[in-house]
Order: sequence, then structure tokens, then C-alpha cells
Amino acid sequence: INPKIIGIGETGLDFYYNHSNKNDQISSLEEHITAASKLNVPLIIHSRNAEKETLEVFNSYKNYKLKILMHCFTGSKNFAEKMLNFNAYFSASGIITFKNSVELQNTFEFIPSEKLLIETDSPYLTPEPNRGKKNEPSYIKFTAQKLANLRNVELEKLIMLTTKNFNTLFSI
Repeated sequence: INPKIIGIGETGLDFYYNHSNKNDQISSLEEHITAASKLNVPLIIHSRNAEKETLEVFNSYKNYKLKILMHCFTGSKNFAEKMLNFNAYFSASGIITFKNSVELQNTFEFIPSEKLLIETDSPYLTPEPNRGKKNEPSYIKFTAQKLANLRNVELEKLIMLTTKNFNTLFSI
């Protein structure tokens, strides 16, 4: 294995725009799951409008010891709870800073601390107060502060926690 390969992805299911066939997306995801399992590296998952199907796929691989990162997680609390059974981590994007994202904020309050990460997702999903601008990594501080506020912890503690979680997930 090439030591530069630390994960596989972004991969997953996106049924929002339906730009590609659902079965083709599922087959591709299954190939990526197999590769990540063989290489023992994390799988970075995108799931949009596909909670049921994503769970169905992972249920087929429940005996695999997968390392999963739910990239830019915007799913339901119920979906997060079920993905925790697969040892998933969840990255919070700038979306959690939006005023109308109360349900997502509640979900990130629920997710265990040891499963939290912070996402930049440049150039999209820019956090408040820069919403509408092109996102950049320096704006991560706004997402981190919101997540710290939601979890009632100091920003420094949250940064240390999410850094530790990243290092654990990616075996660094």
C-alpha cells in the first residue's frame, strides 16, 4: 500500500439531482467499501437524499471493520444514530452556523464527542458570517466556534478534541 493513501473517497450516494443511476452509485460505493476494507483506511462518505439506501448498503457490510467519515453531515438524528453503529465519525460544515439549521444543530449536540470532526468543504458551505462568499479553510473558525457553543465547551477544547479524532480516524 502506498503510504500516501490515507482514505478512500469522497464516495457515496446522492439522489438529490439524479445525475447518475442509483444502482450505478450503489455499485460504486460497494467497490469503495471493499477497497477501504482491504486497505484498512477510512471511507469518506457523501450521503444526500439517500439515508435509507446508505443504511441498506452498510448493513450488507456490517461484519467489516470499517472506518467511516460522514462528510459534511446534514442527515437526520436517526440516521446519525444508526451510522454510529458502524463506527462512523461526522464532520460539521458551515451549515451548522445557519439560523435555519436547528435540527442539524440538535443532531450535532447528540453525536458523541469522540465522533466529531470539522469540515471546510471549500469552496462551498461557507459558514456565517461569510455565507454567500467562496468558502476557504480560514473560515473553519466560525464552524468550530458554533460547534463549541452547541456542545457548551471552550473553543480550544473542541479544537483539541476534533484534532485528536482526526488523528485517531486516520491513524496518524
